[in-house]
Amino acid sequence: MAANALLIDTDIFIDYLKGIQPAHALIDSDEFDLYYSTWTRKELLAKGGLSASERRAIDELLRRFRMLSVDDAIAEKYWTLLKKYESQGLRQADAIIAATAWQRDLPLLTRNQRHFRFITEIELVPVYAL
Repeated sequence: MAANALLIDTDIFIDYLKGIQPAHALIDSDEFDLYYSTWTRKELLAKGGLSASERRAIDELLRRFRMLSVDDAIAEKYWTLLKKYESQGLRQADAIIAATAWQRDLPLLTRNQRHFRFITEIELVPVYAL
């Protein structure tokens, strides 16, 4: 992966879709190689009440970046993280995202720092501080 590669959490894409400027500046920049998890796609498209045009907007946005599927290596790291950090409140969805970041050696950009800050196996990027 490139030195300027980032794994983008679901909340950053939500910010973009809501028109939040720092998310637009980051996502529209050519400075970073952006990746996302299949789980992020699921979270975005599973939201209840989405119109057909909202679904199209999500699909068009995600098509611009590389989706990382949950493979056996990520699944193994998921279980490792879940066992290690479940007592600290690590949720399954966050464990999948963190496992993807860990396996692919990608810094994670998320607004939900508290969901991930105790995971020593990954690097968190301060939100919109790039």
